[in-house]
Amino acid sequence: MPSTTNGSSATKTMGVLTLGALVAVTAYTVALGSNGWLWFGWVVLGLLTLGMVATRGT
Repeated sequence: MPSTTNGSSATKTMGVLTLGALVAVTAYTVALGSNGWLWFGWVVLGLLTLGMVATRGT
């Protein structure tokens, strides 16, 4: 594990996690029906990811 990071790796990881969560929530909705809490959680995760992207350059 490198001792110095610029946050880019964390942002990419968060993006992958967000996309994976979108796929999982969509699959759950198709298989078992909609669950508002899952979609709410995904929206919060997406907003956190956008916040990380927005602050990455600062």
